[in-house]
Amino acid sequence: MAWTHRCCAARRCTSTARAPVIDSRAGRETGFLTLSSAELPSDWVRRWADLVTAGPVLDVASGSGRHAVLFAERGLEVIAVDREPQMIPGVQFVKADIEGGPWPFAGKRFAAIIVTNYLHRPLFTVLEQSLAENAVLLYETFMAGNERFGRPSNPAFLLKPGELLQAFRGLEAIAFEQGYVERPKPAMIQRLCATRGRAGTVRIAP
Repeated sequence: MAWTHRCCAARRCTSTARAPVIDSRAGRETGFLTLSSAELPSDWVRRWADLVTAGPVLDVASGSGRHAVLFAERGLEVIAVDREPQMIPGVQFVKADIEGGPWPFAGKRFAAIIVTNYLHRPLFTVLEQSLAENAVLLYETFMAGNERFGRPSNPAFLLKPGELLQAFRGLEAIAFEQGYVERPKPAMIQRLCATRGRAGTVRIAP
């Protein structure tokens, strides 16, 4: 299945173009730690990382901290939140249950929010509200159809077609893709790059 792609030209098309691929046979040395191939930053996040020029950056459900490291290496203030945070120099980690407990950043605004391989729909609204003016949202996770390839297979953890566009329709869409990917493993993925109020982007239709 080819990607469904939406970009700032406000058009839909299918594309077989692929983002640059990092050699999966080796890790990457960073100034913070050595990342294994399984922990390398998402191609989607790397593709749009240059849009993030200021902090604070919030890495939601940060896991190993692969995206926290990416932005900390760029000299930005980074906050990572997870139930089991990984301590990495240069990154402020917050231990919190963002599903069962209160949002730990009430009243705080971020220059960028990064979410990958994580879905808890009740957070959609609070994530949008936590974006500062001109901030960037980078969201990538699994979608319907992924059950053919393994976990996650529960519909509660799989996006419906076009769901990110609808959920964040109050933002300006820069790019949206959904469909099958082969790397880092076969999966059905949906991903969005959106901003709050930046000029030159396209409004997501309601």
